[in-house]
Amino acid sequence: MALLEKLDRIHWNARRNKWLQYFAIFNRFALALGFLPSGMQKVLGFRFTALPVNHPMGHYLDALFQTGYYYTTIGIFQVLAAILLIIPRTATLGAIIYFPIILNITILSLAVRFDGSLFSSPLMVLSCLFLLCWDYHKVKWILPFQHKKAKELLPKREEFTFRFPWKFFLGVFLTTVAIVAVVVTVYDLYPRNTISHCKQQCPDDENPELCLQFCDCIHTKAQSLESCLEAYEAASK
Repeated sequence: MALLEKLDRIHWNARRNKWLQYFAIFNRFALALGFLPSGMQKVLGFRFTALPVNHPMGHYLDALFQTGYYYTTIGIFQVLAAILLIIPRTATLGAIIYFPIILNITILSLAVRFDGSLFSSPLMVLSCLFLLCWDYHKVKWILPFQHKKAKELLPKREEFTFRFPWKFFLGVFLTTVAIVAVVVTVYDLYPRNTISHCKQQCPDDENPELCLQFCDCIHTKAQSLESCLEAYEAASK
């Protein structure tokens, strides 16, 4: 119980800080804006992107579009999560619905190295996790522990403070920089969104000719990312 009491105390101190309250509001609206346009496109039956089918992400999204009401259902849940996040009383439920969707998008983006959400989706996962931690006094009730009533874990209005949590925001900034740095350096090759964009990385590659073949493999021959990478690595050896 000592650990749980410590978590309660940390949460209480965070909730009484006005700057963190503003940051939570910013995250709620930023995440909502991230899902509303894409969700509405699915609900209205439009394609989510103009990526060519032979692009790894384009191939996946085209197959997803062909699933009919499954595609629409994903859009409905995206819009629902966004709307719930905007409303203060339902923000926790919105974050709970939002999290598995954005986590799936992040894993997908990293798996196919998609430029469109390679940077934004990991940050959105962290943003959603922050909101879940922010509403820890509510979320904790779904865990198999006994606790006090949720409202007793929140500070009273007279206990609020305007002390700027510079360590927290410094951590947010450093985490963002670290994620961008890792994503930029973790892969040697990217399929990019078009063949011309893909070829722009080739002059700086160790094997420019093989890089051009990789781009041709993806965008012209419409092979899978894995098979094109294997062909590149085999030729490099």
